[in-house]
Amino acid sequence: MAVPDYWKQATRELSASDPVIKKLAARSRGLTLRSRGDAFNTLARSIVGQQISVKAAQSVWDKLTAIVPEMLPEMIHSHDADALRLCGLSRSKVVYLHDLARHFVEGRMRVARWKEMSDDELISELTQVRGVGRWTAEMFLIFYMSRPDVLPLDDIGLQRAMSLHYNEGKPLSKLKINAIAKNWKPWRSVATWYMWRSLDPVPVEY
Repeated sequence: MAVPDYWKQATRELSASDPVIKKLAARSRGLTLRSRGDAFNTLARSIVGQQISVKAAQSVWDKLTAIVPEMLPEMIHSHDADALRLCGLSRSKVVYLHDLARHFVEGRMRVARWKEMSDDELISELTQVRGVGRWTAEMFLIFYMSRPDVLPLDDIGLQRAMSLHYNEGKPLSKLKINAIAKNWKPWRSVATWYMWRSLDPVPVEY
């Protein structure tokens, strides 16, 4: 589980510019964003976790890995759809996982070029997979690519945390969230991670 090499610098600079982050960083000392270093696993976990709680997603993932011990594209691609559904996956998520696996098996993912691609270019490529929308692609940028400046505006956890810390619990528009987050550049991924930690102290790892 690799820790981004910019983490300490980002936390230090965010803490200096934002008192909310300073408080949350002190509370989360010793915890960091970590990458599993496996592109297929990260994307598969993101699909499994769509629109369900972290706890529910982990339960489904545990059942999935029990019947597919090696979480490889080839294994998912050839696995029976009904068996996957018995793990708690919806019909649509099974379709998404099969399509994701097919993209890897058929070499449609230009993995060798990912490091050179901009965030928007990579999001554009990833969203060619069924079920991979902008949010899932942004989770991939944060958790696998360790890109430092991603702001997932559609993330419910980020929205909840920012309304709590910056607007006394009242909802914030995406426009307002974006405006507040300008102060976090170029470390918006790190700030987002601290927002998540304020709601759930256990780090989410894709």
